[in-house]
Amino acid sequence: MSLAYIVHLANYSDGVLYLLMLLFVIELAVIFDRGWYLRNAISKGRKILWGISNRGKLRRPDLEELSGMAKGLPEEALLSVALRHFNLIHHYGSARGEAFANRLDEAIFLTTPSLDKRLWILDTIVTLAPLLGLFGTILGMFHAFSILAAPGHDATSVTGGVADALIATASGLFIAMLGLLSFNAFNNSIEKTVFQLESLKVVLMNRLDGAPVVLEEDAIPQQPPVIKKAMA
Repeated sequence: MSLAYIVHLANYSDGVLYLLMLLFVIELAVIFDRGWYLRNAISKGRKILWGISNRGKLRRPDLEELSGMAKGLPEEALLSVALRHFNLIHHYGSARGEAFANRLDEAIFLTTPSLDKRLWILDTIVTLAPLLGLFGTILGMFHAFSILAAPGHDATSVTGGVADALIATASGLFIAMLGLLSFNAFNNSIEKTVFQLESLKVVLMNRLDGAPVVLEEDAIPQQPPVIKKAMA
């Protein structure tokens, strides 16, 4: 497909195909931006979560190290809350309590809206692109059937014009399908990220309280030793 033919198709739809190209570029920008951010949020957040869960009681150097690792991630807000209130928590001797849990919940509530940032653009493109493509096809149909009014018209020109007009609808549907798949995938990633934040909240409360890690062999109750009766 040459550039001249693309320009012909765009002009045939009265410029609607240019708008679809612009929507496609915007869609790709949002997909790459959100995809990169959410991918890092899930993978690096999982490492931070498992790194904390495998430790014992957390101290200030541990929290400072973890805050540095979580720089730019959603987990940074929760670790910052834990670091700010470390002295208060240490003074009372326990990280458990409604006040500390509420502060962690507040951090989660404030962080969650930033996860779906710019996803409304994908949602709008999914709805707008097919309608805009159909509108371009209708405009192209006007040009195709206007050939019938010309004397000595060629039937192949009409059918060729209809085929060119349908390019706009096909382009709009392709853009919408790509946006819909990405939008659903990002929503799934956001749910996983929120679940990781809720899990980090529980782990932070346990580790700041000094709760030890329960090993599998420790969880199995030991059988009392069997005392053999002395033989008569």
